[in-house]
Amino acid sequence: MTPEELKKRTKDFALRIIRLVESLPKGKTGEVIGRQLIRSGTSVGANYRSACRARSSADFISKMTIVEEEADESIYWMELLIESGILERQRLKDIVTEANEILAIMVCSINTARKGRRS
Repeated sequence: MTPEELKKRTKDFALRIIRLVESLPKGKTGEVIGRQLIRSGTSVGANYRSACRARSSADFISKMTIVEEEADESIYWMELLIESGILERQRLKDIVTEANEILAIMVCSINTARKGRRS
């Protein structure tokens, strides 16, 4: 996957998160989790774009680590939505799968960059 394709994929993920949060039932729990989810979910793409402009390998790894953390955090908030009964698992299945795939891609990229630094 090229950096441009991954930029699009992470932006599409952010847009899906925005639509998901907008559809959450009104209430204190939904609002609190929604605020956290929208922050972490939209941060994935923004920080990936920043990583693509990294000035060094160390800078790239540092920024990609933030992307990894934000993707993982997004998964956590979606798990809470499911396990609290706010949303059904089936409704979030595809977006959770996408978040896990993005997370795996980021982890692989970080590991490859770290190996490159040691060579």
